[in-house]
Amino acid sequence: MSMEFSLNQAQERAVLTADGPVLIVAGAGSGKTMVLAHRIAHLIEKGVKADQILAITFTNKAAEEMRNRINSLIPNSQFPIPKPWVGTFHSFSAFVLRQSGRAIGVGKTFSIVDEEDSLALVKEALADLELDPKKFEPRKLRALISRKKNEMEGRENFNQSYFEKILVRVWEKYEEKLEKAKALDFDDLLLKTVELFSKHPGILEEWQERFRYLHVDEYQDTNLVQYHLAKLLAQKYRNICVVGDIDQAIYSWRGADFRNILHFERDWPEAKIITLEENYRSTQLILDAANAVIVKNKSRVPKNLFSQKKSGPKITLFESVSEEEEASFIAALSKTLVRDGKIPPREIAVLYRTNFQSRILEEKMLEENIPYQVVGVKFYERKEIKDTLAYLKASLNSEDLLSVKRIINFPPRGIGKALLTKFLAGEKLRQAEEFIKITSEIKDAIETKNASEAVKSVIQKSGLEDYLQDGTEESEMRLSNIKELVTLARRYDEAKPPEGILKLLEDAALMSEQDTMKKEENSVKLMTVHAAKGLEFKMVFIAGLEEGLFPHRAISREDEELRQEEERRLFYVALTRAKEKIYLSYAVFRTIFGERRINLPSSFLLDIPEEFLERAPDKIITLES
Repeated sequence: MSMEFSLNQAQERAVLTADGPVLIVAGAGSGKTMVLAHRIAHLIEKGVKADQILAITFTNKAAEEMRNRINSLIPNSQFPIPKPWVGTFHSFSAFVLRQSGRAIGVGKTFSIVDEEDSLALVKEALADLELDPKKFEPRKLRALISRKKNEMEGRENFNQSYFEKILVRVWEKYEEKLEKAKALDFDDLLLKTVELFSKHPGILEEWQERFRYLHVDEYQDTNLVQYHLAKLLAQKYRNICVVGDIDQAIYSWRGADFRNILHFERDWPEAKIITLEENYRSTQLILDAANAVIVKNKSRVPKNLFSQKKSGPKITLFESVSEEEEASFIAALSKTLVRDGKIPPREIAVLYRTNFQSRILEEKMLEENIPYQVVGVKFYERKEIKDTLAYLKASLNSEDLLSVKRIINFPPRGIGKALLTKFLAGEKLRQAEEFIKITSEIKDAIETKNASEAVKSVIQKSGLEDYLQDGTEESEMRLSNIKELVTLARRYDEAKPPEGILKLLEDAALMSEQDTMKKEENSVKLMTVHAAKGLEFKMVFIAGLEEGLFPHRAISREDEELRQEEERRLFYVALTRAKEKIYLSYAVFRTIFGERRINLPSSFLLDIPEEFLERAPDKIITLES
């Protein structure tokens, strides 16, 4: 196999350092995905079996890009079968548990509950315990349970205060419901895999033998469970290569701990450290502005991004009176640039700190007739799609009561709450006979047909197709979405039944915001900065740069310095999404949760040297400290 290396010196060193622990400190836009792909191709070229290579990413989109890059480096005629395993932490854990989970009581056809279903189980737990959901907010309880799982803390550690005792009761009831449904939540996928490897050294060794070379992307975003999982897998052969950048660590709110990357040398004393500083995405002016912002953070590995793109326009700063004027400015300018042929819509991104900001931006995009997509509105969360998936899950796993409850009377079969209670208690009901027959037939289809045919069988046998043909525009739209699911399911047709449907259900549950982006759609992208991580655009608008909004004002004042540093990293990520041009904007007045507020410009704007900024035409902006 031959590969052409068009790599700089640091990248080539990262590719060729094949054995032992390696930490690649990769700045934004420094070509880390290309480096990882070249590294994997190089391992295969030097004789490592492809199926002994594991690459873990944080999104399905990143995994797909990695696979495509690896494929492009090795001619199809020479590409080994099976291929390297590339996927997310959660999908890898599901893969392990479906093959080896029986050792800890996890069967192959377990269901994965997504965030919405997980929240529904917490609400059920509160109801069972006769606790007031207004007093004990379900979302807060769900978030706490998730955080404690990610921190690997058991329920036995939380039984001190009154609230902690309530949390433990809800948590226990929640776990009972998961167990009864033979289901795992997102956090369980990771926890159960670590439990499996910790309790069964023989099984761990089987997986260590299977994957002798481990790669972990975005290592700064790993939480404690993911950290332990990677360490367990790599401890035998010590061939672990991690890629990360503390300056882009923006997920502490979901348990990520950037200190994992700082501790890499402690965990692997013989590790080689390689820093990638050349940026291939942005102009030098953008990088100088971003460097000036991030250098104020204390918790970081020093580096200084540089680019061969020396020229580039200044960053434009726009002060608006209100959020309406801000959104109008963004929409009107986007329309002008697109109309004049200066930039296609797909190369424009509008970034914001919180989701509520999208509403007014959408309104103005519609007014200007600009094609746009709000990234993060998930196809798999639409009601009709969740109904279809629930039929698949209930057919595979009759204990998945959450799915059964969802669809036993949809389309209507005359099974109200009273009859449902009797059915769940084990009573035989005439009204439920049809439902049992339907799920049995769907199960047969799942086990004998390819994935797309199995989804078609749900549409036909469940009665959804007939039910949604009522002549209304809404029903027509819902039916077309279900038919789109059939199209999506074709991606899984190559897998043997029922593996294709199991993978479809897994991917649907684990879908990230970026997975909602439509590649073929030439539209302006509206998204939070968190959702933009890893993406790039020619032009980037960063809206809502007001003190209290970005940087976001935390409810708690604890660890304020750490919080401020993470907000600054988030701003750094936003800046480094841009290849050519950045517009920064803020509103003097903004309505938030019905309250009209007067705002100060974001303190982050003061971090950008004046010589990198220009004022938007006909606007006078003063930044006062």
